Amino acid sequence: MEERVLEELKKLGVKDLEKIELNELSGDYVNAEVELPDGTIGKLLDDNKKYMCTQIEVNEDFCYGVATDENIIAIYSYGKDGINAKLEKVIYLNK
Repeated sequence: MEERVLEELKKLGVKDLEKIELNELSGDYVNAEVELPDGTIGKLLDDNKKYMCTQIEVNEDFCYGVATDENIIAIYSYGKDGINAKLEKVIYLNK
C-alpha cells in the first residue's frame, strides 16, 4: 500500500519523497470536513473506522495528509494545525 500512496503523492508534485510510513489512526481524528467530489461540504471518511495514515510536511505552513484502507486512498492538503483542508485526490480501490 505504501508504494501506491507514494506513487499518487508524486503525481501531485511531491518531489524527493523516497518512502513513507503509514500509521493506524482513527477516522474521527483524520476525517476533515472538505468539499467533496460532488460539490457538497462534508466528511469523506468514516469516523468509526481505522485508517492507515501519514503526513508529509512540505514546509512549516503546508502539509499533505493521506488516509487509506482497503477501499480508498484519500489525499488532503492543509495548512498549519489542519486549517483550510482540501481534498486533493480520492482513489477508490477494487472498482
